[in-house]
Amino acid sequence: MKVSIITATYNSVNTIEKCMESVLRQSYPNIEYIIIDGKSSDGTLEKIQELSQNVSNVVIVSEKDKGIYDALNKGIDNSTGDIVGFVHSDDFLADKDCISQIVESFKTFEADGVYGDLHYVSFNNPENIVRNWKSENFTPQLLRQGWMPAHPTLYVKKELYNQHGRFNLDYKIAADYDFILRIFKESNYNFHYLPKTIVKMRIGGASNKSLKNIIQKTKEDYRAVKSNNTGNVLTVFLKNVSKIKQFKT
Repeated sequence: MKVSIITATYNSVNTIEKCMESVLRQSYPNIEYIIIDGKSSDGTLEKIQELSQNVSNVVIVSEKDKGIYDALNKGIDNSTGDIVGFVHSDDFLADKDCISQIVESFKTFEADGVYGDLHYVSFNNPENIVRNWKSENFTPQLLRQGWMPAHPTLYVKKELYNQHGRFNLDYKIAADYDFILRIFKESNYNFHYLPKTIVKMRIGGASNKSLKNIIQKTKEDYRAVKSNNTGNVLTVFLKNVSKIKQFKT
């Protein structure tokens, strides 16, 4: 099975090297790595080109976009793999066998999607774990309880994007949640939980950068659960409350 991994970048020169190296060192041999750069001006593109100059499986696109979800959609459009996943430019895969174990789960469990656990880490000290997002086996009723898998850990068959479309650009922060609801509410799909830390994410993502963004995300979350008929105000409340137990004390 061919795996397409997509990274969207914009002025990420300080973090892109660790991100790329975590993908390029994977033990799984059949990876297509697609990097969508939004016309960075800080040397990001030059760093990408430097790190990929002796690598044959890297596809680079550098052009203006309408934000991260537009960039991710471009990556999906350019992908040719059986399986599609994302490693954001501030993030990195936890170890060299992540993709091998994900693919093995697809095969063993005849899965349509595989997801795992995620560590939020300090921006300048990735060894310092700030928050541990430990997931669980999926059951349909979890959606109404505000549950979702950590999106950066979610790998799905390309055919799901062909059947259900791309990220909805009307959402500025919660397009990943909307897409997850779209596919997880379908009873004919099989999603497998791999109990393993797949991604290390540096804190400081777009959804939590300011009170304004938190309010916008809450509104978008509510819109997503209503449009997908997967919940109500209580669902969004439970979604936010569930994060508290993830923080290390």
